[in-house]
Amino acid sequence: MQPTAAHLPGDMDRKTRLERILRVDQAGEYGARRIYQGQLAVLGHKPAGDTIRHMAAQEEKHLRTFDDLLNERQVRPTLLSPLWHVAGYALGAGTALMGEKAAMACTEAVEEVIDAHYARQTAELAADGVEPELQETIETFRAEEVEHRDIARAHDAADAPGYGVLTGGIKAGSRLAIWLSSRI
Repeated sequence: MQPTAAHLPGDMDRKTRLERILRVDQAGEYGARRIYQGQLAVLGHKPAGDTIRHMAAQEEKHLRTFDDLLNERQVRPTLLSPLWHVAGYALGAGTALMGEKAAMACTEAVEEVIDAHYARQTAELAADGVEPELQETIETFRAEEVEHRDIARAHDAADAPGYGVLTGGIKAGSRLAIWLSSRI
């Protein structure tokens, strides 16, 4: 087979790329669940609790969907799940301990990275012309992640103490988690 602009020597085959997409998305939704669990442990009884519960419920639906897809397609989850279990909860609880605005800054930062991540995935799937149902699922979840980002912004995320440093660190960590989870 001759290499084309769409497929070059050394590129992953479609099956491997699809496994990476499913693996990293399941890991991300698992991490999001843990972040919200950590936030709710601290803020569940505060005014932000209902807002966090709304976002957490959507993340639970996303996680169930990716869990099912991993099982249906016999794709193993990331080996880093135990790390994301602890790190997600610590990030959620830690930012919540800093206050509601810091918890919202955490949500904003994570969801901003996930928005770009899901956009890349849907573009890749569209370019391949395969997996239209998966593409639609990811796009639906992306819209909900953008909603979470916007909710966080409406709840004064930008007023969190050390907002720039806090969100910059969370975004960098989120990008690293995406890179690692797709590979390990």
